[in-house]
Amino acid sequence: MKKNLLFLALMHLISIHTMAQQALWGGSEIVSPEINDDNSVTFRLHAPHANQVQLTGDWIPSEGWNPGLVEMEKTEDDLWIYTTEPLESNLYGYSFFVDKMRMNDPSNVYLIRDVATLTNVFIISCGQGDYYKVNDVPHGTITRQWYHSPENDKNRRITIYTPPRYETSHEEYPVLYLLHGMGGDEEAWMALGRTSQILDNLIAQGKAEPMIVVMPNGNVYQEAAPGESSLGFVKPTMQLPNTMDGKMEETFMDVINFVESNYRVKQSPGARAIAGLSMGGFHSLHISRYYPNTFHYIGLFSGAVFPSGDATSPVYKNLEETLINQKDNGYQLYWIAMGKTDFLYEQCVELRKIMDRINMPYTYRESEGGHTWDNWRLYLTEFVPMLFK
Repeated sequence: MKKNLLFLALMHLISIHTMAQQALWGGSEIVSPEINDDNSVTFRLHAPHANQVQLTGDWIPSEGWNPGLVEMEKTEDDLWIYTTEPLESNLYGYSFFVDKMRMNDPSNVYLIRDVATLTNVFIISCGQGDYYKVNDVPHGTITRQWYHSPENDKNRRITIYTPPRYETSHEEYPVLYLLHGMGGDEEAWMALGRTSQILDNLIAQGKAEPMIVVMPNGNVYQEAAPGESSLGFVKPTMQLPNTMDGKMEETFMDVINFVESNYRVKQSPGARAIAGLSMGGFHSLHISRYYPNTFHYIGLFSGAVFPSGDATSPVYKNLEETLINQKDNGYQLYWIAMGKTDFLYEQCVELRKIMDRINMPYTYRESEGGHTWDNWRLYLTEFVPMLFK
């Protein structure tokens, strides 16, 4: 018996040691990406049998819907190398193409997921990128929790940011409801949008009021983000049932009721904001007019405007009439932002024509670029300081 126990203990130690070795086998001494003193960036990949290695990144102009590519050069020691021109301060994503097959950088552990795609990231400091960094400032708290949605008859997962010192204060706070785009979920604004870093840094600099940020899952068909629900490790997909069919807007009060029943929040229109990107901008537009005296701050980031032809929800009826009602009820800020090359640009033009026709006040912000997280992170840093003043 003692021999058997000793044998089992020895096998356990061997197993632990083997697992530790396996964790080291994937390691690499290669530094990639390397941010140089002039803010150029050097990428390296060890691919001795590759015939061609290309690099794609946010800073490389795309070719229509196809990513822009640059050629990497092979050295004598089988390293493929490419160094950029100096880049502006920002957060950037990139990937390699090895003999036309896309792959991530094995030397960079920092990745983010956008729908079903994983992309490596890095940050260049001393400018806009500093908003996206974890800096030495007071930090808020991120909570992922479950709530019951009566109108959807299911438990659903939500992400909530509370500002620094929320736990030790007795204050009530205003709330920003921040909505993701098609294919996103309750993780999108945190991972891709760097919401907690942006809020921490803006609050620390005195540029933004302390606030709670609520990031729900806008796909009411889902309980939660892929891998976080009872469905298990399902493959993320771009479009789900109930996408932009009105169900999200019709049931949004479940989210507000949960927040106002469980968090110390100010419960008045002047203390509520709603904003979102793409599909989330579409939701923000229609939620804010469907509940016309609920939000005094509205933000549309590259927002879609018009529903598909087969959408029959009452939410989408009487667009102009409900906008007039929203205008008459009053609000503090209606902020619309759009990239010059965004594929939704013309929808934005049409919305602004309607608003101009009914003399509905709004602020329009046009940026370079298109339908990208680069723009949406920028818009968030500009929109948040205007809230709850």
